[in-house]
Amino acid sequence: MAHISDMHNKWMTEPEYRKAYEALEEEFLLASVMMDVRNRAGLTQEELARKMGTTPVVVARLESGRWHPSMRTLERLAEATGSRLAIRFEPRGESSRVKKGGFISAFREAGREI
Repeated sequence: MAHISDMHNKWMTEPEYRKAYEALEEEFLLASVMMDVRNRAGLTQEELARKMGTTPVVVARLESGRWHPSMRTLERLAEATGSRLAIRFEPRGESSRVKKGGFISAFREAGREI
């Protein structure tokens, strides 16, 4: 039986797959970072929703990677998890962190902050 990671590695050699994957990479990285922040705070989706003043459905959407959070939502997430929200822009170019996954990768590499 083939493992999904093996299949993914094989598909990454196909230009169309690679382009589609890279187009979605930052979107899913943000969702992953958001889950990490919640887990680091030791909260369930329900507990986080209560602390944010929202519903578990909203938290699930945030963590699905299919919903783009507002700045206010990110601030409420940070507050609810005892985190500090840190967003920055970096010039495109030689930096492999920026080139590889954009600004979200930079946050993940620097302690998985958002």
